[in-house]
Amino acid sequence: MTPSAFGAPRAAWVDSPLVAFLRHATAIAQAELAKVIRDPTELLTRAIQPALWLIVFGQVFTRTRAIPTGSLSYLDFMAPGVLAQSVLFSAIFYGIAVIWERDLGIVHKLLVSPASRGSLVFGKALAAGLRALSQAIIIILLTLVMGVRLRHDVVSLLGVAFVVVLGGALFSTFSFVIACLVKTRERFMGIGQVLTMPLFFASNAIYPLALMPPWLRAISEYNPLTYLVNALRTLMIQGGTSTAGLGTDVLVLGAVFLGLVFIAARLYETIVR
Repeated sequence: MTPSAFGAPRAAWVDSPLVAFLRHATAIAQAELAKVIRDPTELLTRAIQPALWLIVFGQVFTRTRAIPTGSLSYLDFMAPGVLAQSVLFSAIFYGIAVIWERDLGIVHKLLVSPASRGSLVFGKALAAGLRALSQAIIIILLTLVMGVRLRHDVVSLLGVAFVVVLGGALFSTFSFVIACLVKTRERFMGIGQVLTMPLFFASNAIYPLALMPPWLRAISEYNPLTYLVNALRTLMIQGGTSTAGLGTDVLVLGAVFLGLVFIAARLYETIVR
């Protein structure tokens, strides 16, 4: 026990590095989410594209039965992939905010704060993940209207929410790393646009891995989006299964996310140079 400012004893864990890390990360996440609450239009506009994929692309291919998806209808098979696409597309451009913050001098203020670099990155990633939840709600409501066979139990819904937050945090941190490397908005936007479609099409979001040529299937095994789609398909859809196993999917996503947080924390200071 250690004395507090008022003389009362305070538990040692209150001053532990982990508690400080979480406190600083939570403060950053709250500040980031406050921006979204003030202007939520971005969340709604980013939900338009995945909605079109479901309504147009999904309906057409369900009728044609051109892509074999086993016991699942194509719309059921595609719905988790569209949700994963929405998470990817909303998070991959998150790093441009870091460049804006550097230009406005905000990054300099954050770097001289008591918060560690890791907590700054983790807090921003957490905010991006929570922001992805709003789009997940919109897409899930749309799939209900379209008759997709969703799981409705509480455990599955909580699992979907957790995986969506984890996926949004992962891809936003990847975006953060890119922003620290390229350092200009123009280069960042160009690289972000180049990366999104290859990540999407080199995954099992809209077709099974079995239909891919061997070289593309090999790439998909190293694509984090594949594991995100696998996890969502298992948790969202009645009869949906993962090619790797749900535990493996979550473990891979968590390991990649932590690795990216470590890299981004090391690079954060370089953005101001």
